[in-house]
Amino acid sequence: MLHKRYGDPLNLGSISPRILPTRSARVAALILVLALAACGRPAAAPTAAGMGTPDTSGAATAPPVNGISCDRAESVLFHIHAHLAIYANGEPQKVPYGVGIGQPWHVAQSAEGPFVDRGSCFYWLHTHTEDGIIHIESPVTRTFTLGDFFAIWGQPIGADAVAGAHGKVFAYVDGAPFEGDPAAIPLMDHEVIQLDVGVDAPPPQTYTFPTGL
Repeated sequence: MLHKRYGDPLNLGSISPRILPTRSARVAALILVLALAACGRPAAAPTAAGMGTPDTSGAATAPPVNGISCDRAESVLFHIHAHLAIYANGEPQKVPYGVGIGQPWHVAQSAEGPFVDRGSCFYWLHTHTEDGIIHIESPVTRTFTLGDFFAIWGQPIGADAVAGAHGKVFAYVDGAPFEGDPAAIPLMDHEVIQLDVGVDAPPPQTYTFPTGL
């Protein structure tokens, strides 16, 4: 009998030979039984490959500042660099690394010193090192100002104060005096900004951007 040769998981051997289904029909019936059994199982979670590209946009851990969000990854749709030098009574002041990068950080060593290469999020304006370079990496094209950078830094800037330095502020852009509120200085590509606080010294300094920036 058929059930002795092939096995009879559906107990078809008890059916009268006159109505015994063909082998193909028996296979179809078995598939149906298995499909019905599977209906009661929870669906398997999709694999990483099936979930698509991870979302790397949107604010991660910090609130927007002046309409500038802190995103999970840097964007290079609009990508320029400016340099900022600050002097208090003639003494150079460091612009710290990691401004605009959410902690915790991963800090590597570079020719410019400590380099923050990873963080929980990146504002569109940020610093990686203490070399004074402001990285403007934005998903939108717009004009940013020095005031935007200081707002992200959380430090004051005005006619009589820059960060922790107090006194009259003398501002220079590409060697030329800037009249008015230094917070209003627009950030342009390869722009060199110098803020002298307290005394108008030193005279405007030149700066050469590293190759590749």
